[in-house]
Amino acid sequence: MTKSASDLVALAEEVNAILEELEVNALLIGGAALAAHNYARTTTDIDLGVSTPLAQLRKVSEAIEAKGLKAELREPDGDDHLSGVVDVEGGAVQIVNFGETFPAAIQDALREAPPYDGRLRAISLPYLIVLKVYAGLGPKSRRDVEELLLANPDADRQAIRALCSKYRLRGWHELI
Repeated sequence: MTKSASDLVALAEEVNAILEELEVNALLIGGAALAAHNYARTTTDIDLGVSTPLAQLRKVSEAIEAKGLKAELREPDGDDHLSGVVDVEGGAVQIVNFGETFPAAIQDALREAPPYDGRLRAISLPYLIVLKVYAGLGPKSRRDVEELLLANPDADRQAIRALCSKYRLRGWHELI
């Protein structure tokens, strides 16, 4: 059964509160973050980006289940560009961990985000684009970057380029 948008947001806020209890800070990434930056596309889940060791992600999964929610931890394999994902309630909310593969971008994005006040915090536009480039710029990510830049004509492209360079990302030069 597909959850309504308000049910998804409520579930994501509940998951975010559990993360905060465990001192794991999260930012809204993925399709919902695109919408927060003026580009709405179809999405059926809410993604929360974190940077935490895999052992802590296991504790997160256990804590979510202790609250009566279904949680499934998918640990990374050797080829994975993520450091694990927790699917909550069948993937309605996903906790996407960059902790051991690309931690600096999420950590830097968290440092510039407003303090947690009980509500979901969206990743900033420059860091959202960095994550899209990190994801590999397949057709979906490439389109997301193009649409984000069109929807945000005042975006500081020089700052976005500087971040892509800082994290040694590839393939972004012709897009940004």
